[in-house]
Amino acid sequence: MSKIGIIGGTGLYEMESFHNKEWIELETPFGKPSDSYLRGKLGEKEVLFLPRHGRGHTILPGELNYRANIYGFKKLGVERLIAVSAVGSLKKKLQPLDIFLPDQFFNRTSRADTFFGEGIAAHISFADPICPYLIEILAQAARKMKARVHKGGTYVNIEGPAFSTRAESGLYRQWGMDIIGMTSMVEAKLAREAEMCYANMAMITDYDCWHGESVTVDIIIENLKKNTNMSMRTLRRAVELIDVGDERSCFCRSALKDAIVTDREKISPEVIERLGPLVKNYLK
Repeated sequence: MSKIGIIGGTGLYEMESFHNKEWIELETPFGKPSDSYLRGKLGEKEVLFLPRHGRGHTILPGELNYRANIYGFKKLGVERLIAVSAVGSLKKKLQPLDIFLPDQFFNRTSRADTFFGEGIAAHISFADPICPYLIEILAQAARKMKARVHKGGTYVNIEGPAFSTRAESGLYRQWGMDIIGMTSMVEAKLAREAEMCYANMAMITDYDCWHGESVTVDIIIENLKKNTNMSMRTLRRAVELIDVGDERSCFCRSALKDAIVTDREKISPEVIERLGPLVKNYLK
């Protein structure tokens, strides 16, 4: 089983650098993921890739089955998950074509963001939502590729699918937000519940509309195309740097250790079966 996963965002629907490719279709207790998972080799390491919005970009941010996507990675053995996303900048120093590595999120959505409920309660620690090991790997990889990279800051996750009004964009700037996007917060939370390391490589495509120019899909796609080579080279380097043989010393690996509060005798076999890959170490 692969231990490294990559979620591709807008503009990244397949991994051209993969060899020994195999598409894997699976079902989860939470429904179908966005697409099949692409298993392949990136360099010498096996990696699993999922196009977040499906091949052909058929799924809106608010329509994504985040739980199925992350559960599928867990079921396939992924321990470290890198997400790539297109974002807007809320600060002048964060320029289009830069890479931003957020370490905080601010959620403006109300999407399904937990595997728990329906007979089992769990409360994970989420003060630091990004894996410290994985964000450092991405930072090292981006610097090696001579990218303009910014490590640390806050990603505000809006509902979409429309881009922000100027009033909203201005307010997020007053709040001190750094970048704006539509997808990554829920992924980070579910990955933590699944005890997976998670980090986001946010590709800045535009200044949000606070800067004067309206945000359009044309602008985003144009800059994504310009940055495709850099993002792919950075991903390849990051995968090279990840030590898949270590035991993971970060807090991600045991996020559920003290999080499940339901009396074990009250948890039904159906719940245990539904959440099997997530809770098998705690509900034996």
